[in-house]
Parts: sequence; C-alpha cells; structure tokens
Amino acid sequence: MLLAGRRALSQFLLYQMFDSHYKKDAVIIGGGISGLAIAYRLQRAGLNILLVEKSARVGGALLTEEIDGFLVDCGPNSTLETSPEIGHFMDEIGLQGRRIYANPSAKKRFILKNGNLLALPMNPFQFLACRLFSIQAKLRLLAEPFISAAPEELEETIAQFVRRRLGKEFLDYAINPFVAGIYAGDPARLSVRSAAAKIYALEKNYGSLVKGAIKGAKQRQKMSETSKTKARLFSFQNGMTELANALAEILANSIQKRSILDRVELPGASGDFYTLSISQKTKRIKIEAKSLIFATPAHVTAGYLKSIDKSLSAKLQKITYPPVAVVFSGFKKQVPCRPLDGFGFLVPRVENRRILGTIWNSAIFPNRAPEGGFCLTTFIGGMRQPDLPQLDDRELGELVFDELKDVMQLQEKPDVLRIKRWEKAIPQYELGHQNSINEIEKLETEHPGLFISGNFRNGISVGDCIVQSKSLSSKIVDYCTKCVPESEVA
Repeated sequence: MLLAGRRALSQFLLYQMFDSHYKKDAVIIGGGISGLAIAYRLQRAGLNILLVEKSARVGGALLTEEIDGFLVDCGPNSTLETSPEIGHFMDEIGLQGRRIYANPSAKKRFILKNGNLLALPMNPFQFLACRLFSIQAKLRLLAEPFISAAPEELEETIAQFVRRRLGKEFLDYAINPFVAGIYAGDPARLSVRSAAAKIYALEKNYGSLVKGAIKGAKQRQKMSETSKTKARLFSFQNGMTELANALAEILANSIQKRSILDRVELPGASGDFYTLSISQKTKRIKIEAKSLIFATPAHVTAGYLKSIDKSLSAKLQKITYPPVAVVFSGFKKQVPCRPLDGFGFLVPRVENRRILGTIWNSAIFPNRAPEGGFCLTTFIGGMRQPDLPQLDDRELGELVFDELKDVMQLQEKPDVLRIKRWEKAIPQYELGHQNSINEIEKLETEHPGLFISGNFRNGISVGDCIVQSKSLSSKIVDYCTKCVPESEVA
C-alpha cells in the first residue's frame, strides 16, 4: 500500500510539471519534407497526429524568397518526376494547377573542360560526336560489357566502381561533376552501393551498365518508373516552398512550431505508449504516443537515440553533412554573357575552380526574374572545398563574379545578390552507410512503434522523400490501428 501510494504521488507530481497532457496515435519530430509528407499521409489515414518542429517555419531546406522581382530558391530549385507516386501526391495536396515543368531546352547540360563549356551528350550519336570525351574514352566504353562484376562482399566507392568499369576520363568529366552537383560530395568517399544504388544494381543484376541500361528500361516500364535521364523536372509557380506551404496549410492544427522534444521514455512492460516531454517558450507538454517518428537530420536523430541505442546514435552522428553556400545572382536587364541555352553547368574537380556549378534559373522556369532580366544560382563548398562557404558575403560575391566572368563571359555584376549558407547541407552516403541503415531496421524491430525517416535513408531528393513516405506511413498506420489510443485528455 505504501509503495503504491508513493507511485501515485510521484505520478501526480510528474503531471503537475506539464501545462497540458495529450494522447496521440503518432508524433512526428521534424518539419522538413520527410516529416510533412509522413504527417499528411497519417492524418489522411485517420490517425490523430502531431508534428513537432523546433523552428518558426516548416519546410526545412524548401525555402523560396521573393526579392525585388526575383524568385529565389535557397534550397532545392526543382525535383524529378521519377515515379507516378510523386505526381499523385502533388494532385492530392492541391498543387495540380501550380506545378510547372522545365523548359525543354533545360535538358541540355554543360560540363566545364579546359575552360570551355561542352554539352553533355544525351544519346549514343551525340556521345560519338561530342568533344567532351576523347576517342580513347569512347573506345573504353565499348569494353564495359566485357568487364567482370566485383565480388558482392566488396564495397567500392563510386570512384573505384566507375574507374574500374568506365575509366578515369569518364569519372573525371561525367561522374565527378554530377556527384558534386547532386550530393556536393566526393565520389572517392561515397559508397556506390548506397549513393548510386541503381547504377550498382545494373552491374549486380545484369553484369554490365550498358546491358543493364537497355534491359532495365523494360523493367522500369513495367514498374511505371522513369529513369532520371528521362524524368521530367518540375517546380511550382512560386518556387519549391509552395510544396511546404500546401502541406503546412493542410496540417495547420496538427503542427506545433517553436517546440523542442526534451525527453523520450520508452513504453513500459504494461504500457504501449512512448512518453514525450515537449518544451515551448512558455510551457511544457506531455504526450503519450502510440508511435514516434523521427524525421530529422542524422545528427539530430542521433541525439534523440543516445539513451535508446548508443551504437546507432554514434553511427548517425558520424554521417557527414558538408557546408554549402548558395549564391543567387539576379540581373534586371540583359548583360553581356554567353547564351543561357540549357540547365546550367557543372565543374569537375580536375578543373581546379572555386565553384561546384551554376544553374541558369530563368532559362529553366518562367517568372524567376523580372521581364527582360535573368538569374543564376551558383553553389560553393561541399566536400570539395568546405572552407569556402565561411567567406563573408562580399568575398563570396566577388568569387562568384570572377568565376562566371571567366566561364560564362559575364561582364557585369548582379543587381541582386542573395547568399544562403547551409552549415550542414546534404548527407553523404559514404562507405559503411548501409551498416547504419541495417541498424536502423534492427532498432525499429526491437522497439515497435518507433520509426526513423529522413533524406539520409533511401535517397536525398524531394521526390525520394515523398516516395519513401508512402511505404513508411503504411507501416505506421498498420501498427497504430492495432491499438487506437484513447481520445485526447485535457
């Protein structure tokens, strides 16, 4: 009796520490695109949810600003429609009339070689005629189908894989710049199995990239998937932030901003709920959740998991996120420079430049610049030169102008300069990354109701996160419907 009385008193005092107490089917931590997409699907399935975001806005890297007539995407500027699921999702959330596809000319992409911008070939005939690759490199590609696959137990970097199958020149002038453009990464560090899983699968399943590209096209057609080289690129009339805003509006009453998860208690022997302590500026909230979903960057998730699984926490903490500076240059009128006749250009490491590449925004989508003007976005830093984003705005502006003057023959400085620094930009799927994913799956098995999402798992793009949210949400719904919690407790 005495022991029971002490427990009751302890529970009473614990409840007095909180201003409110709720029960939820699911609590999602993190309001980036992964968290928003999962929250939307769970709410649509009828679950009682709450999304917790520490900042004053949701959307994470989806950030668009309007500056003096220019539309500035400070994070992703577009995504690829590689799966019908992406289009269905946009239609569901009311963006069917807001989506805009890239100008057909944007399929043309340039690579800097010996100071000149050369078009990347888009078909076999262009490849044979292009000046980007030497005759030796083209002949080397013909030998690719006859190269043996690596042992399955061997984990290679992208650089090792490409050098072995395609040769050094293809690595330097095709793969290296695209890895920098997609991951802001270094192919000598990224795992081909994790960071380029579809390319790795071509060798594994077909024994050759060339054979796999031909035979794999039929398989993708059966699965209603589109290769990244053929998928349509799209954004929205007011930039990528429209996606975040649409989801935020639908989820308005289920989002708690400026809130921090302080503590997580695992379900007890007789309880099915995760007990969460959430702090806001003026109050604390206690929530009992049937399921808990972390949709935060790896290093943030690592902090939450420290008391649950130290080994996994340590692994997630080590996932690298290099810094990237996004430099937007807006011109209110046409100034002398090379024609903007494509998507933009990427810079291979061997060119020894101080930028990773530049997107020609106004040539890709309409309404990105005032009438008669144009705009560009240049990326700096990443794994290649992580110290450069630390330069001040004046230095970064001068750096970009000097590079574009040389590469694009740009003759005048921009009317609008907007610089956004991402201290931790894009997760790097380096060697051993799959081991961390395996441990995540093990954790989810050992702790029913606990789920981990984010762009450090199964793809970094906006489209990847949307596709992933469907399968993960299905698992969460299946789990939660086994035991629906009581209605909200005041």
